[in-house]
Amino acid sequence: MVSVINTVDTSHEDMIHDAQMDYYGTRLATCSSDRSVKIFDVRNGGQILIADLRGHEGPVWQVAWAHPMYGNILASCSYDRKVIIWREENGTWEKSHEHAGHDSSVNSVCWAPHDYGLILACGSSDGAISLLTYTGEGQWEVKKINNAHTIGCNAVSWAPAVVPGSLIDHPSGQKPN
Repeated sequence: MVSVINTVDTSHEDMIHDAQMDYYGTRLATCSSDRSVKIFDVRNGGQILIADLRGHEGPVWQVAWAHPMYGNILASCSYDRKVIIWREENGTWEKSHEHAGHDSSVNSVCWAPHDYGLILACGSSDGAISLLTYTGEGQWEVKKINNAHTIGCNAVSWAPAVVPGSLIDHPSGQKPN
């Protein structure tokens, strides 16, 4: 049987599209059709609004936390064709980078495994996928794969940063051919 452990009153003014916990399970990011991203401290069953991030001009579909080795970084994507990368510095959340290189809604964002570096994949209804790579000094390199999907892209993800077959336990130390 499933039971409710905790609830969070987000105070969003419209439909919530995504909710993601950070790496440590202490912060919750939510996004909504009200064009906002909200971050809550949810330690010990409580909820404290840390940030109400505004910058999108349309419904915000998805949020994604970067690995904490890069700091407190959150990406969001929206119907407004933009991806915004937010960063917390000295307790204040600010827009760190805005990517507006798509011709239609950006539906999905996903950070690469931290072993690859600070790289964000973005999938759009225009059929393109963008890869944003942090190069240092606040700069991001963008690589765009046009026509990656003929009818648009609804989701992006990464494979784990491991050698193929390394997660399989082979009997008696045998290796696959």
